[in-house]
Amino acid sequence: MEDNIFDIAFEVHDQKYNGWVNPSDKMNEKGKPISFHVVLNDVSFGYLSYNDVKWIASEERPAELVHMVGEQIDKYYSGINQET
Repeated sequence: MEDNIFDIAFEVHDQKYNGWVNPSDKMNEKGKPISFHVVLNDVSFGYLSYNDVKWIASEERPAELVHMVGEQIDKYYSGINQET
């Protein structure tokens, strides 16, 4: 199996976040992974999934951070789609 883990980095309120995302093997009807394990600043952030037009985290996390991680995931997959 191919390693699909990718890095993310962003800033919120002057706080820098660096981490990585590990997509699940299960895909939705659009061919995108159904969930993503996220680690930020060497701490597990939890699993994110996209439900009812918004990103949801498996752990209680600040909504702004969940949204920003979701944006990074969307950017990554938008970049892949533009390359193919």
